[in-house]
Formats: sequence, C-alpha cells, structure tokens
Amino acid sequence: MTAIDEKDRKILRELQSNGRLTNLELAERVHLSPTATADRVRRLTRDGYILGYRARLSPDKLDRGLIVFVEVKLERTSNEVFADFALAAKANPDIMECHMVAGGFDYLVKARIKDMDAYRTFLSDAILSMPGVRETHTYAVMEEIKNSSALVV
Repeated sequence: MTAIDEKDRKILRELQSNGRLTNLELAERVHLSPTATADRVRRLTRDGYILGYRARLSPDKLDRGLIVFVEVKLERTSNEVFADFALAAKANPDIMECHMVAGGFDYLVKARIKDMDAYRTFLSDAILSMPGVRETHTYAVMEEIKNSSALVV
C-alpha cells in the first residue's frame, strides 16, 4: 500500500463532499490532469481508502423520520452470545449502526423508523427478541443537530 500525499487527501475530501463529480471536474478541483486524477482514484480505491459510493436518501420521504438509540445489556458476556447478537443485528434492516462498547452496557444500536408505534414494534419484535438481551434503554432523538459520515482527511 502506497502512502498518500496532500493531492490524494484533496481527492478524498472532494469525493467525500460530492461522490458524483466527473473525473474532469475532480481533476480541475485538485489541479491535476484527468489521467493523473483517474490513476490516483483507482489507486485509492485499490488500496482501500475509498470503500464505495452511495446516494443519501431522505428519511422523511421514506417514512423513517424517527431516530432512536438503544443501549443494550446482555444477560451474559461470552463469545457465543456476542456472535449471536452481532448476527441478529446485522440481519435487521432497521438497524443502521450497532457498536459493541465498553462501559455500563454492551451495545449501542442506532435505528431509523417511522414513528413511536413503529418503535414499540421494533423494540418488542426485534431488539428484545435478539439473542441474550437482558435490558434496554432507549433515547428518541428530538432534533438531529449534525449527521455526517465524513472523515477528517
């Protein structure tokens, strides 16, 4: 894997801001030739700096306006319980993020759902039925202040 320089970082910042830039537009923004820019993007992709491209969708238009964070405590902490819980979390399409954490609980789950009625169903049918779940605490988001997946490059 090749180390990245400031031009590579500029490419990453530009693509992170707008993944739909054409190679020509990107080349103009980073002050390189289109060929050199395309070569760098291919290398950055090959080396795993660029993982892919995706569209940002409107949660409100798709009836997914409510964000909830759920703290999950497991009955016991064993590799088998962790693995079973992880598989169930990955399989649930309502779960956007699931993180094993250190501290007073085992997992932090982020989900987007339609409303509180949908949340009650999600809690009972999804979260509480997942392997090893002992206790949950939920935080419904009242206002989303910042939502970014952008990394500092």
